[in-house]
Amino acid sequence: MATSGPEPLTVDARGHRCPVPTLRLRRALEGLTSGQALRLLADDPMARIDVPHFLRQTGHTLLEQTDEGSAIVFLIRKA
Repeated sequence: MATSGPEPLTVDARGHRCPVPTLRLRRALEGLTSGQALRLLADDPMARIDVPHFLRQTGHTLLEQTDEGSAIVFLIRKA
């Protein structure tokens, strides 16, 4: 799914186990303004559960979740 505006910020959390990918996501979202997009790369299978759960709790939007090789790629829009 394409996003309008600047290229999304990419946060690479590959090689880290939960909760690190979600913690890095939270920290990165704090630096964005509302409506900006972020791309999170993770390879911990638990991220498939933890990241969407975190986004539901915090009101951010999961635009897309795909697999690229061994990475799970989450495209997120800040609330």
